[in-house]
Amino acid sequence: MRWALVKVCLAVTTMVVVAFAVPLGLVVKEMARDRAFSNAGREAAAVAPALSITTDRDKLERVVASAGADAGMAVHLPAGDGRSALDVGRQRATARDIQAVRKLGRASTTSVAGGSTLLQPVALGSGDIAVVEVYVPESEVSNGVGTAWAVLAGVGLALIVGSVAVADRLGVRMVRPAQRLVQGAHALGEGRLGARVPEDGPAELRFAAVAFNSMADQVVQLLANERELAADLSHRLRTPLTVLRLNAASLGAGPAAEQTRAAVAQLEREVDTIIRTAREAKPQTAAPGPGAGCDAAEVVRERMEFWSALAEDEGRTWRVAGVERPVRIPVVRADLAAALDALLGNVFRHTAEGTAFAVDVHNAEDAVIVLVSDAGPGIADPEAAMARGRGSGSAGSTGLGLDIVRRLAESTGGDVRVGSSVLGGAEVRIWFQLDGGKPARRGHRGSVRRRRSGKPVPTGLDH
Repeated sequence: MRWALVKVCLAVTTMVVVAFAVPLGLVVKEMARDRAFSNAGREAAAVAPALSITTDRDKLERVVASAGADAGMAVHLPAGDGRSALDVGRQRATARDIQAVRKLGRASTTSVAGGSTLLQPVALGSGDIAVVEVYVPESEVSNGVGTAWAVLAGVGLALIVGSVAVADRLGVRMVRPAQRLVQGAHALGEGRLGARVPEDGPAELRFAAVAFNSMADQVVQLLANERELAADLSHRLRTPLTVLRLNAASLGAGPAAEQTRAAVAQLEREVDTIIRTAREAKPQTAAPGPGAGCDAAEVVRERMEFWSALAEDEGRTWRVAGVERPVRIPVVRADLAAALDALLGNVFRHTAEGTAFAVDVHNAEDAVIVLVSDAGPGIADPEAAMARGRGSGSAGSTGLGLDIVRRLAESTGGDVRVGSSVLGGAEVRIWFQLDGGKPARRGHRGSVRRRRSGKPVPTGLDH
């Protein structure tokens, strides 16, 4: 592209220079010729008054000499009044040309050896016509023409060189952004996800760079979301794994029971490895569009029915409230079910058998609050519990449970709070904003409610 632009500019500038310089050079040449013959005409006119007074050779020779052109001027007098034809000075024009000018009565030019001559007719007192011949050498006709042409050629060459330089700079300005765009595309294709392109250059290439950077950001975000999805899906496997582990623990002794417990433990380790591998990606949960969502009351009833069987096996008392009427929230049904399973799984995993728990749904005008509480010992560091990937440090803890819940709430403009429950243990309050805006009263993300003493309330939930 760069050399193509230079070639086009070179061709165009050359044509323009030729189109203007050649006619201008011809005009300069014609002007020099006109100047030379104008000077010759003035020299001939200086002799005319003397011819009207006298035709004496000596006097005419002195007049010619005084005109300063004795070597280049001649006077031709016709015969008459008892005198013969008289020629003063060196004759260069032919007698035929002189006779033709005398007959026509107007000035004429003719070519001679070494230049041209101006033949100027002058009327004598006797009525005859004399002819004044002024020699104009070729050097005088072309005087200054060579210099003028050289100047025109220099100006034309300078214009061509300047246009090529400007075209080259413009080509660089256009080619460099394109080259950076190509390099960025290659870098991104090779897996360097941080590759970006400077947004400069011509408008079209600048828009292309903006589009490329936006595409690269989307690719990075899509990869992050894929990794996040892998982590979240893997974390959802922990709920049935918890049930399998508890059921395997009740199998008693024996080779089959030991093999089952070993297989469940191995499966838990594999799931933990998958989660830890994928958990570094930054999560992003998009809020669903208008009309999307689910009935929170129905989802809560369904998940509590699932967990009630295990609760009865472990002697846990449980309670659910606020699910008598439909409660619409702007989240996907599967995501809400996964969040509830993560919280209820924490209750079963990290509290002793027989520990009570409850799920309450509160439907306000602009928000829906889901409370999951238990009567366990509590969390030693609630703020660390909200940090993604931290975990409680116990076996099977990946640190993604509360993070999944938090991101689901924040996708609606809500948040999650960890505090103490009326049962004496942990309480996780999920705030779903119905209009997508910020609630009127909400703490910082993952805020922790404290006792009057200012110390965090210990709970038993993992995250």
